[in-house]
Amino acid sequence: MTEAFVLATANPDKAREIAEIVGDDIELIPRPPEVPDVEENGATLLDNARLKAEALVSATGRPALADDTGLEVDALGGAPGVRSARYAGEPSDPVANVAKLLAELVGKGSPDARRARFRTVAVAAWPGGAEVIAEGTVEGWIALEPAGREGFGYDPVFVPDDGGGGTFAEMTALEKHALSHRGRAFRELARQLRDARPGA
Repeated sequence: MTEAFVLATANPDKAREIAEIVGDDIELIPRPPEVPDVEENGATLLDNARLKAEALVSATGRPALADDTGLEVDALGGAPGVRSARYAGEPSDPVANVAKLLAELVGKGSPDARRARFRTVAVAAWPGGAEVIAEGTVEGWIALEPAGREGFGYDPVFVPDDGGGGTFAEMTALEKHALSHRGRAFRELARQLRDARPGA
């Protein structure tokens, strides 16, 4: 694949993860600093990912890559879900988000009562409207308290089922990418892009 994609995210942690995951499979162009933030007012993760990808296509005239991720906690009816990044309000505050999540799970002490999953939807979009969509999910549970110093967002409290009992924040980047929702979504997106380029 020869064309490059503008990466929609302005979050440096997320941008680094995506670049590490796709490696040489997808050529990425950093988001131009002059492009304004996109209001993420969609009802679903796909809505928000598509909004961001289409906004970057419109702003740059180039193909663009975007994603949206949600943490879904069963005991909270799937919340914070599409509101994960701003769970504790505006502006986005990862520490406050984690604190609110743990406060709402007080009294639910067992892993079974704290079941959760991360879900990522990734979208590649082209001028003219063609797009490719991929999704990645990882099952796990919410820890009683934060642990680890790696990663970002909810990583210090999310324990993936196949991660040996540690949180994402206790793993190396490579260990996390092998299991994570974002890793699964972007590896699937890269596979689809290798197989067929829409609009060709």
